[in-house]
Parts: sequence; C-alpha cells; structure tokens
Amino acid sequence: MSLLTERYADKIRGTITCFDRVVIGGTLPDVCHAAALGRTLRREGVRLFDFPKWAEPLRNAIRDHAAQIAADHGLEIEFVGMKNFRMADRIREIVAERGAHPGLVHVFSVMEGCLSFRPWHDKATGFTRLRPRRSQCIHYYFYFIDEDLGLCHLRIPTWAPFALQVYFNGHNWLANQLRRKGIGFRLVDNAFMGIDDFDEAQRLTNDFSCERLHRKLDRWARQYCPVLRKFSAGVHWTIRQVEYATDIVWKSREALAPLYDALLRTSIVAVKALDVATFLGRPLNPLFEGELGSDFHTRIEGTRVKHRMGPSSIKMYDKFGCVLRIETTSNDVRSFRHRRKVEHRDGTTSMKVAPMRKTIHSLGVVAELFGAANRRYLQFLSALDDPTAGIRDMERVARPVRRNDRNHRGLNFFHGDDLDLIIALVRGEHTITGLRNRDIKACLGKTSAQVSRMLNRLRLHGLIKKVGRTYKYYVTKLGLKVVATALRLRHEVLIPAMAAPQVQPVQANS
Repeated sequence: MSLLTERYADKIRGTITCFDRVVIGGTLPDVCHAAALGRTLRREGVRLFDFPKWAEPLRNAIRDHAAQIAADHGLEIEFVGMKNFRMADRIREIVAERGAHPGLVHVFSVMEGCLSFRPWHDKATGFTRLRPRRSQCIHYYFYFIDEDLGLCHLRIPTWAPFALQVYFNGHNWLANQLRRKGIGFRLVDNAFMGIDDFDEAQRLTNDFSCERLHRKLDRWARQYCPVLRKFSAGVHWTIRQVEYATDIVWKSREALAPLYDALLRTSIVAVKALDVATFLGRPLNPLFEGELGSDFHTRIEGTRVKHRMGPSSIKMYDKFGCVLRIETTSNDVRSFRHRRKVEHRDGTTSMKVAPMRKTIHSLGVVAELFGAANRRYLQFLSALDDPTAGIRDMERVARPVRRNDRNHRGLNFFHGDDLDLIIALVRGEHTITGLRNRDIKACLGKTSAQVSRMLNRLRLHGLIKKVGRTYKYYVTKLGLKVVATALRLRHEVLIPAMAAPQVQPVQANS
C-alpha cells in the first residue's frame, strides 16, 4: 500500500517531522519534596515551624531580582489579573513592535497555584514533619528570544520549592537552523508553509542536541532565579509536556480540502481502542483504567480529531488549510516503554524494556517513538484513503453464505435493520468494552432471539468475533474496514448523488 505522501506527491511540497510544543520542568533536589526540604532546614539549624520565616527572604530576593532585570532592560513588570488575559497575544504585539532580535521581551507577574509545605506535629508518634499542600504565590514569567530556540519563556515561583518551568517550540528552533544554513523557508505561526530543501531540514531536526539544551536551561536558571546559589544540588530538568508533529505541506488549499474532509469523517468511525493503542505503540492491558477514546473538535482555525489513551494522544488537524498535521502528544512520557539500561537496587544494571525516563536527555527517544507513532497513523490514514480493498470485502459480505446446509443472506449496508445494525456496531462504548446481545437489543429495539440471529450472521460473515468464555463480541478488522467503507460510500457518494437536482431530458419537437 502506498502512503498518502507517495500517492499525492505531485500535490505536496514536502514533509517535515520535528518537535512542536515542549514544556520542561525544573526541580531543585534540595527542596523539591517534604523530606528533602526538612533535611535542608535541619542542616541550616532551622526549626520546621520556622519554614515560612526561612522562605520569606528567598521570596524577596526573587522579587527584587525580577524588578532589577526589568529595569535594566527598560521594561515594567506587567501584573496579570484578568482570567481571560492571554500572555501569548500580548507578547505577539510586543514582538511585532520591537522586532525578533534576541533578548528579553517582557516580564509578567501572575498569582497562581503552587506546591508548598506546612509543618505538622503528629501527637501519636511525637514526630514533627512537613506536609505538602496546595497554595498560591506570585509567579514571574520571563519571555525572551533565544538565538537558537527562538521565543521562550521561563516561569519562576516566588515560594519554595521553586518549581521552574521552561517553554519553547521546536518549529522556531528549526527555523533558526535553516536561517543559519541559508535555506529558504516560510514560517507562519508554528507551521512551515514551505522549505526550499525539506531533506536537509529533516537532517537538521534529527541532530537536535539535548546536551546543548541542558546547558541553556542551566544558564537561564542562574540568570533569572537568584536563589539557586543557595542550593548546591542545582536543578534537575524533566519533560512535562511534549508534542512531536509530522507536517505534510500541500501546494494549495484546494488539493488538501477534499482529502482532509474524507479522512476526518472516516477516522471518527473507523478508529477503535485497539487502534489507538497500536498507533501509540502501547499494549491495551485489560486492567487499563485511564481515559481512552476519540473526539472531534471544531476550532477557530479548523477541525481536529483526537485519539486519547491516558496521558498521551495522537491527533490530526489542518493548519491554515495547507498543512496536514499528525501530532503525538504526552503529558507523561513514562507511559511509553523502550529498551534501555536499567539500574537495580543492588547496583547492577541490565538492558530491558522499561518505562521512559522523564529526564530531558530522553528527548532523542521521544523523537524516535513519537515519530514512529505518527508514521503508523499516516499508514492508517493511507489505508482509509484507498477504499478498493474495502469495496471488495464489502461485496463479499453482501453475498449469501452457506453453512450447515443452510443459506444465510448477505448484509445490506444501505437500508433497514442491517444499516441500523452496522451503525450500532461502531458506537464508541462498544468499541472499548465490546458488545453484547442486550446492547444491540437496546439500540435496535429487537427481541433477544432476533438479535442472536443478527449476531450469528455477522459472525458467519467474519465481521465480529466472540471473546472466549464470555457473551461479548468485538468487531474484527474486516468488520471495521467494511463498515468504514460502506458508511463512507453512503454519506459521501450515494446520498449526495441522490440529493443532486435531476436533469430532465429534453424532448425533441416532433
């Protein structure tokens, strides 16, 4: 089977796969959790109940340092008090006015929730310790343009444990690399509308350096967070959220629009839970209790279909009508597993399949695994766009089948009980938990005996299969392919054709 990128090569400018939105968290090992902060306070001779007094000078140091940095750059710290205020829009206005040269752009202060601690004395045991709690404090957002990563921001809370957060966009990083190489491109927002050399751009993307990123993060933390010098352990940087996008850049809106609309409609029907797990390269464990499913969303920019599995997802949407983007996103990269060196408690190491580590040095593995997820989803979409095999299978199941000296009629995908039955098969709850006689009975209003005969006919045609020692059925791959093809033909070909105005033949004058 050929991919979409091969089938429509004459209508596509090129394809680029790179990081999109990346959010990095910075934790201070000396104070990042209650036990560590307790040890730090005891080492400095501070009572646990004096924790607020110990933290106040550090808060003041961060506040005074932020004011000094803003003054040195001729800026005023802008306090954000409105709920619907968008810092990104304000930054866009400032950048349009000042230009995109490197340097500090603006500083915001926002009252936001944060992790904190409070002393607690256990009367039963007689021990005093710190307990975590949610609180609020002022956070400073330093927006700046880096010569490599482009527009970034660093968020610094003013209260212990001082959990830092850094944001950058991989498309901005790639744009700077292309600019240095003298390769022409056109970047709109966070999407490339064109690149003179897509192959060279992909090679540059594959050379993304985690070590260089680590050095930058350490330098920014020292520059904007003055309390770091108090803690010898430094900052531990981890991945909080990452998006990895595959952009197929089309030559025109007219070339992408009809294909995208067809893929969008069909993927909503065709994708089931097992497919989502397959895209993300994760096994579908029967004990899995996270969120799993698909949804369709209309945005200001266009439409989007998203398939979720726990903290990770894969989605498809169009950017500006000319870019078909497939994007894998995760809020917890530990949900992905790969083969790596594992250190055991006894000090030994071994190579085994284990959850991905959250350290920023896992970004290379993220690119590999998320890129593979995007490719699997692209292969799935390519199969949806080529319905010839599905049409052959649909014709096969429409013919009668003979079993045990008895003929069982084929399925009519366009009328009556058979149409209602196949629509019931692809309901979302059946996709995840399987379907039973009583489920179909509730959907169709039939008796149990009638539904049993329907399910038996579906089994004989290979559209469903029974789970051993249960009364549940799952739709087979053949069933999904046939149903997706039938619904697509019905909604996109037959109904529009029948609804078109009929042209009356012109009778010749006698």
